[in-house]
Amino acid sequence: MFSWLGTDDRRRKDPEVFQTVSDGLKKLYKTKLLPLEEHYKFHEFHSPALEDADFDNKPMVLLVGQYSTGKTTFIRYLLEQDFPGMRIGPEPTTDSFIAVMQGDVEGIVPGNALVVDPKKPFRKLNAFGNAFLNRFVCAQLPNPVLESISVIDTPGILSGEKQRISRGYDFAAVLEWFAERVDRIILLFDAHKLDISDEFSEVIKALKNHEDKMRVVLNKADQIETQQLMRVYGALMWSLGKIVNTPEVIRVYIGSFWSHPLLIPDNRKLFEAEEQDLFRDIQSLPRNAALRKLNDLIKRARLAKVHAYIISSLKKEMPSVFGKDNKKKELVNNLGDIYARIEREHQISPGDFPNLKKMQDQLQAQDFSKFQPLKSKLLETVEDMLANDIAQLMVLVRQEESQRPTQMVKGGAFEGTLHGPFGHGYGEGAGEGIDDAEWVVARDKPMYDEIFYTLSPVDGKITGANAKKEMVRSKLPNTVLGKIWKLADIDKDGMLDDEEFALANHLIKVKLEGHELPNELPSHLLPPSKRKITE
Repeated sequence: MFSWLGTDDRRRKDPEVFQTVSDGLKKLYKTKLLPLEEHYKFHEFHSPALEDADFDNKPMVLLVGQYSTGKTTFIRYLLEQDFPGMRIGPEPTTDSFIAVMQGDVEGIVPGNALVVDPKKPFRKLNAFGNAFLNRFVCAQLPNPVLESISVIDTPGILSGEKQRISRGYDFAAVLEWFAERVDRIILLFDAHKLDISDEFSEVIKALKNHEDKMRVVLNKADQIETQQLMRVYGALMWSLGKIVNTPEVIRVYIGSFWSHPLLIPDNRKLFEAEEQDLFRDIQSLPRNAALRKLNDLIKRARLAKVHAYIISSLKKEMPSVFGKDNKKKELVNNLGDIYARIEREHQISPGDFPNLKKMQDQLQAQDFSKFQPLKSKLLETVEDMLANDIAQLMVLVRQEESQRPTQMVKGGAFEGTLHGPFGHGYGEGAGEGIDDAEWVVARDKPMYDEIFYTLSPVDGKITGANAKKEMVRSKLPNTVLGKIWKLADIDKDGMLDDEEFALANHLIKVKLEGHELPNELPSHLLPPSKRKITE
């Protein structure tokens, strides 16, 4: 009797079974989240419905910046080749959105053809109309970098009201659409013109809620002296702090991202280190793509839940016959109070609510009588998805990551410094002397030997206690000295001979000069007499 109660309860407790993360995301969205979105007109207020291509596409990188900050040049630098439709110049040259993607042959696909291709994640862009689609193209070309990621080049952002009006489409809304779907947003600034125009400020605000994807590049930094660069960097951080409302500081990469000689080479090492950090960040995107899509689905589900509560509350307050228009105006004006009530009743974080002003503007054009009342079953399904199914997908994400070989972006500029003497830090720090015929430590060994023989060696070796007395003079922490000891004590006998002691001092010098210690001793640092031991 009442067996149906138990069946329903069991169904809610047992999470769905998925074969892959991508299939799981598609199924969860279509069966559990999409019904809630459609019931409460989520797509008219926020974001269009997701399609299979949104879950299957490669990681995308969105470049945003004012004109002549080097966005197109940055893409060319990564790919190490020109792409169809590319135009570079000091004036505003790129007047279109260009999706640079992998293709068997070089060519350009116009916007109107792109939005009817089910294999591309751009179908929902047709909502922005012909004014936008005429300025949207896909540049396809065979390139190893594009086998792992796609890059979206955007028109240079201009200052002044006139240019914004003449675009013919909502530029900030298009960028917001892309921001929801890309894996990384790179804001480019020119070290010579840091002013953030009204339109750029509006764009950055439109990217709110996507701060976790945002990175900043201070480009063309080789054109100014070190002292000026410090001032420019400080001014940039101050300007961003006024627009981007996050407690954390956005990561800023400083460099010159093109293949020309550095004009002022004083900060070459800094630029190399910053470039490697940025490249590592971009290279990690394929590995983290599934996790990013899962995270975006969770964010979307939370917003859809709040939206359902807002719409159903408005429906509940509406009169059935008379005074509908006056009541609608009253509800729109008092939307802030409705937000506060929903927040209290359902224990929802204020950060989950949509922008109040934008929501009020959108509600003006809506017919409240067509809104739906609260349907608990739809909300319970989404709650169940967040509580159970998402947890299972998280496990599947980790399994897929461990089963696949390390996924990284390869080719182009990413491999330019991977091998050979131009790799970052090659021949520096612990890598010093890597190509020398002689043992690099031998240069300073006479000086280290003088200290060694003052430490009472017995049978050509000093004890750990005696070595410690000398090593702690470096003032390095014990954790670092412990690592140096492990690297230097090659025969693992708990003592150091003269070569091992010299090696320990060499590693101390490397650390004091600001370089990192290796996890394993490189072969060129092995003392000549110990090379047979390790073979």
